[in-house]
Amino acid sequence: MHNQPEDRRSFLKLLAAAPLFATIGVRNLAAAVTSAPGKSASAGSSAEVYTRLGMRPLINARGTWTYLTGSLELPEVRKASELASHHFVDMFELQRAAGKRLAELSGAEDGMITAGSAAAMASATAACIAGTDQKNIWQLPDTTGLKSEVVMLGGRISFDSAIRLCGAKLVLCGTVDELASKLNSNTAMVYTTFHDEARLVPAIKITKAAGVPMLIDDAAGIPPFENVTRFAKMGADMFCFSGGKGLGGPQSSGLLFGRHDLMEAARANSAPWEGSVCRSMKVGKEEIIGVLAALEYWSKADLNALNAEWKSRVERAKKLVDTVPGVTTDIAIPKGGNSYPTLSVSWDEAKFGLTVDQCAEQLRAGEPRIEVLTNNNPSLLTTVQEGMPNNEGAHRSRPNRVSIISMTLQPGEDLIVGNRFRQVLNDARKKSGA
Repeated sequence: MHNQPEDRRSFLKLLAAAPLFATIGVRNLAAAVTSAPGKSASAGSSAEVYTRLGMRPLINARGTWTYLTGSLELPEVRKASELASHHFVDMFELQRAAGKRLAELSGAEDGMITAGSAAAMASATAACIAGTDQKNIWQLPDTTGLKSEVVMLGGRISFDSAIRLCGAKLVLCGTVDELASKLNSNTAMVYTTFHDEARLVPAIKITKAAGVPMLIDDAAGIPPFENVTRFAKMGADMFCFSGGKGLGGPQSSGLLFGRHDLMEAARANSAPWEGSVCRSMKVGKEEIIGVLAALEYWSKADLNALNAEWKSRVERAKKLVDTVPGVTTDIAIPKGGNSYPTLSVSWDEAKFGLTVDQCAEQLRAGEPRIEVLTNNNPSLLTTVQEGMPNNEGAHRSRPNRVSIISMTLQPGEDLIVGNRFRQVLNDARKKSGA
């Protein structure tokens, strides 16, 4: 017997999605004409640089993950990087000039462009251990006779090899209340991924009283641009961001801000200095100018307008997915990093005969290839243990759902993702009789 209320709801959802189905139909027809005999859909397209290698470019509905190449560069960044590529400059001078501009934009005393936020972690650590003394810089990662402990406020993270490669010994600290007891004469730096003022303000007070610099890592913290200025206002010694995530700068870039003396030391321990422990983390003139262009963009961007556009993308995808009976959807902006309108989708996996991971794999295997967000992290070493001892796996307690991140979707891809997602769920539902 049919469930009349459920049937009515399904009909109304189909009615609401009708204009989107019409748009998809028109686009499919246009694509069929384009790929008719004698024509090539890919000839002359930018994707050829990958397809000729036997690769499949993808629709990124997962977000700004490094293994999926972060984000696409802003047009302003591409233009600035291309212009930068036409000239030779002195890299020592360029980093100092860029640091001055970063200071103006952030309110910090100084800044530095790095080869990623992990590179910023390494340069900051080396700065706190070796300073500007060239004998000490050449000695790293041997820390004999040098302060070498780094207190990890909040515990370990999967990127802390960037700290350890400088020779640092990690000292784990779970809470701000424990912080003072973890500091001693051998403490070189405190590192944390805490972003909230409730914990950061008292932590900064403790570290300043002890004369120990602290690095705040907010890799995915841009946008909003306000995060660039608020850490400086708190009096943070150092703070860093990724350049290739929400910032929309070059993928191999990052930003490090902080006290002038610490930034001078960070530069002294990094490329182009030969013999420095972070020499291998080279950042080019194109990345430096590109990051500055990205930061200039965000200093003036209308985030409310962008959020409205991003939300409209996942709303269109939601309308399509909602046409599948038994599926629950929700749109929200997560707190913390990666704060973009996000569509989350869940269903009864047993009834549908389809798990979240199986759904993600079908979307990945189809054409075009679509990557969505789940609890699975293909780029994480299976041996990594984050946080404090004995709480490994705490991050896996979240419900495993498929999420679609709006920011990395390009115009029109929302309909492709929503329709393919709908098809995968519908096929599973019909096969299982759900």
